[in-house]
Amino acid sequence: MAKECYITGRKTLSGNNRSYAMNASRRKWKSNLQKIRIVEDGAIKTVYVSARALKKSNLTRA
Repeated sequence: MAKECYITGRKTLSGNNRSYAMNASRRKWKSNLQKIRIVEDGAIKTVYVSARALKKSNLTRA
């Protein structure tokens, strides 16, 4: 399973690197995902959350 933010759904984006000669080679932009443990429905879950969502949300951390 690919890494994806539990809250926002952010994941790796793909596109092209472009040189000055406009040559295209594939590249990836990775999200800043952090692995955290949260409490949900009385159970502890390990999920990935983006750094931006982690600052803004009020998750119940385990």
